[in-house]
Amino acid sequence: MSEGRRTEARAFAPASVGNVGVGFDILGHAIEGVGDTVTARRIDEPVVRIHAIRGTTVDLPRVAEDNTAGAALIALRAALDLPFGFEVEIDKGIALGSGMGGSAASCVAALVAANALLPQPLSREALYPFALTGEAVASGGRHGDNLGPMLLGGLVLSTADRLVPVPVPAAWHSLLVHPNAVLETRRARAALQGHYALGEFVAQSANLALVLSGCFTSDAALVRAGLRDVLVEPRRAGLIAGFAAARDAALNAGAMGASISGAGPSVFAWFEQRDAALAAQAAVQQAFADAGFDSQGWVSPLNAPAARVL
Repeated sequence: MSEGRRTEARAFAPASVGNVGVGFDILGHAIEGVGDTVTARRIDEPVVRIHAIRGTTVDLPRVAEDNTAGAALIALRAALDLPFGFEVEIDKGIALGSGMGGSAASCVAALVAANALLPQPLSREALYPFALTGEAVASGGRHGDNLGPMLLGGLVLSTADRLVPVPVPAAWHSLLVHPNAVLETRRARAALQGHYALGEFVAQSANLALVLSGCFTSDAALVRAGLRDVLVEPRRAGLIAGFAAARDAALNAGAMGASISGAGPSVFAWFEQRDAALAAQAAVQQAFADAGFDSQGWVSPLNAPAARVL
């Protein structure tokens, strides 16, 4: 410590379900129990350095400009004209290419940790533009479906310039199952190229409206009517072995809806009660086992906590 000021902080950012089926690139919710941890240290030199990356067998970029956490901190430093820099260590807890927001989690955890070291810390909403800059390094676009819920917790609608928390009943839970397979985000996005019929956009807009209306009014029937991805899922399902069987297993177990988490290959489902989500987990994991994949599963409240300083 110098001058009574904190010089090091650690922060945890949770995994998330991006898109939530009906809200491509704009809707997401946090997942309790799994995430990334980043340690940030203030350094006198006005630069950002990635000192270490642990928890992955893949060589992630150590050049700050090419790393989601590094790029976000570079943007933060530039915007605030900070006279000091940051050195960070990243501990990955989210599998790469899992559709669980791994690149976003490192980015958000880095920002939350660094924010704790500022003389005047920013609000979570004020960190959002820097998070978008970081996420763009990994995904190629400034979309916040994973970032919003990590910053605020719960279910969040994340547009280009604002975060809108979406209320959901405390009893509602999600099931997230990740097969031990990798689906690179850029490959999953490439599958979306091509022609779309106007009717598909109308149907997807209606489904998103039903889900949001159901959340705001605590009406599970509206969510059940709308939680179906008619736009993106049909184009990505073929990239995920066992997906259809896993989705159907969740629906047969009483899920309000089920689809691909983020870019995949993970699958998520919403349930009205935690017990129902727990009861469905074995069947969904069995569907992936039948396709030849071991898997991991998490049951989490939709109102899962946001990123936090440890």
